[in-house]
Amino acid sequence: MPLSFSDEWLAMNKAFVRESESDVRHCPFCASLGQAVERITLDAWLKPESRGQIGETAMFCIQPECEVAYFDSFERVVTIDKLTRPAYPKSADAPICGCFGLMCGEIEEDVAEESVARTRAAVARAKTPEARCSVMSANGQPCVAEIQRYYFKCKGGM
Repeated sequence: MPLSFSDEWLAMNKAFVRESESDVRHCPFCASLGQAVERITLDAWLKPESRGQIGETAMFCIQPECEVAYFDSFERVVTIDKLTRPAYPKSADAPICGCFGLMCGEIEEDVAEESVARTRAAVARAKTPEARCSVMSANGQPCVAEIQRYYFKCKGGM
């Protein structure tokens, strides 16, 4: 059975589309598994002159030592120097909770003081409608799991 015009066009069009040769979920520089982010996050975190360098959706590289902030399926990258502000975990000066400003140092103080006051308050507040994680967090995700992970990491290091 002969191909229809639309089938022929589709087959020919696919021949000219560049398929990514790597796993698009991994950073093309450090190979860390990225976290998917949406347009709203990219719009909030990228300087206007850098926004056009990457697709509508992308991945956030979670590796602290990697200079790549975002990458897309065509291996286009935006580095951390193109962000509007320091981002956790890329910068020690960035809050672990972008919405309410909780810093890693405050979690470390809770552990040192054998308290959970600041950590617990931040987790509770992060679960409220006031949290705007999609624009305040560089990975577009709520910080609750990361706060808890960091707390237990610090507690285990005592």
